[in-house]
Amino acid sequence: MKIVVIGGTGLIGSQVVKLVRDRGHEAVVASPSKGVDTVTGQGVAQALEGADVVVDVSNSPSFDTEPALDFFTRSAQHVIEAEKEAGVRHHVTLSIVGVDQVPDYGYYRAKVAQEEAVRDGGVPYSIVRATQFFEFVAPVMDMSTDGGQVRMPSTRLRPIASADVAAAVAEAAQGEPSNGVRNIAGPEIYRLDQLGEITLAQKPDGRTVVTDEDAGPFAGMPDVLVGDATAHVAATRYEDWLKRN
Repeated sequence: MKIVVIGGTGLIGSQVVKLVRDRGHEAVVASPSKGVDTVTGQGVAQALEGADVVVDVSNSPSFDTEPALDFFTRSAQHVIEAEKEAGVRHHVTLSIVGVDQVPDYGYYRAKVAQEEAVRDGGVPYSIVRATQFFEFVAPVMDMSTDGGQVRMPSTRLRPIASADVAAAVAEAAQGEPSNGVRNIAGPEIYRLDQLGEITLAQKPDGRTVVTDEDAGPFAGMPDVLVGDATAHVAATRYEDWLKRN
């Protein structure tokens, strides 16, 4: 199969490209650095020529509501139009567990709009919703650092390794369209402040974690980031991943 990976140079996309190539498929990387701009539509039709499957793991450069909404809606429109023209038979999108349960979080609203565009687009699809990546913990800690303190709320989440996310996306791309949603999550539930403590215990840098329910991007987040009983549970544990990275 010819599989086009939009966002194929990023954290998830680059791993998906390798996984499907290892399985003998042709993988085409579509990203701005490759001359493909899904927001303007530049290069999209050319990249999708002859494609059987399109995987969209691209991300908005901004987490603010309006820029994210503009990015995801315009990108989805251009990609779906090109898919119809090219006769693409399967569209795979990566989204977020609980994304439709947090209406007050603008970035999540933008992802919901993307999902809706995919559902209504007329191309058979599969949506993979993942919990937050292990790789996201350190940047959140840095964003929440004030002097020598890392201020983080006790929001519960069930993080997952990006490699496990990429494997699920690659699996979806090589299968038949589900025309539905598959949820994936890591094996264990943590508090966000606890993840910070675990990280600094293994990789001390002089900072300490302080629980602050008003700090950071996950402050006040409803208890939706752990998934539910329908979620496929990946095997990689955060502590084991942290030792290797």
